[in-house]
Amino acid sequence: MSVLAKDILTPEQLALVRKRSNFRGTWLVFHAWAIIFGTMALFAAFPNPVTYIVAVTVIGARQLGLAILMHDGAHGILTENQKLNSFLSQWFCAYPMMAETGAYRRYHLKHHANTQQPEDPDLILSAPFPITRKSFRRKMVRDITGQTGYQQRKAQILNALGKSEWPLEQRLKNYRAKLGRATLAQLAVFGVLAASGHWYLYFILWLVPFLTWHQAVTRIRNIAEHAMVPDNDDPFRHARTTKANLIERALIAPYWVNYHVEHHLMMWVPCYNLPMARRFLIANGYGERMETKAGYAEVLRMATSRPDTDDKPGSVIHNARRRVSGVTSEGFDENQSAA
Repeated sequence: MSVLAKDILTPEQLALVRKRSNFRGTWLVFHAWAIIFGTMALFAAFPNPVTYIVAVTVIGARQLGLAILMHDGAHGILTENQKLNSFLSQWFCAYPMMAETGAYRRYHLKHHANTQQPEDPDLILSAPFPITRKSFRRKMVRDITGQTGYQQRKAQILNALGKSEWPLEQRLKNYRAKLGRATLAQLAVFGVLAASGHWYLYFILWLVPFLTWHQAVTRIRNIAEHAMVPDNDDPFRHARTTKANLIERALIAPYWVNYHVEHHLMMWVPCYNLPMARRFLIANGYGERMETKAGYAEVLRMATSRPDTDDKPGSVIHNARRRVSGVTSEGFDENQSAA
């Protein structure tokens, strides 16, 4: 089942929600980095356990924000000017997050074309839900302690280095092709902090949030977007919009990532226009049809509603693989969801 935008919004509404802005896109990228470096400066000025924990959570969430802005760049909607869109998305969003906009675009558009269907590459993110609270706690412990992030980055770097039997020159060439620019971006972040006289912040307030809180909120975001949706075939209900309060927007759902139904209905709407798109859809009578939850706490209660008596480490992987193979059209990410 598909829905055409012209059937749910008026021409005037469509013109407003599709409008892209060079200023707003650039501002959001600047905003993310300003919060990241500003939070680092706050900790450097007032170093103590409380400011450190606050810094890790705030910076980890803004790192997710950079990934979200890269996502808009992959759709070509971060800014109106496409050269600016690509430049900002690649060098200020994707590469610092050890990603690449073009590769992400090729993967992500398959998700939009086959949302919650067997061909959906993101299907593997939602299969095990609901899970037990014990299973969820294990996942969050792995995320918060950096185990998930470490395993992902280790696999990424080993893949970039290629086969161990390759000559060193070939392995380095392969690494440069796959992660060369991402490595330059990491060196740039380190260089800025070193120039400020606080080189150590790269390790404790860039890498630590990247490997910990960023992983945790990415998992929560993934759960909220598609896990346990009521209808895999209805565009209004095969994704979920989660209402976010100020704290959730700061620490879990930056840059309107929580408006996921609206994004799937109209993937060409910039993130900064998604709240407007929702208002128009509600005004046009589609509010009750859209899958919406009151907050992330409600989603997580649903996600962990399976009785703890059913908890068997390892069974989540087996069940998810079985579901992806045809029993149901849900799925999961083994790197983040293995019990």
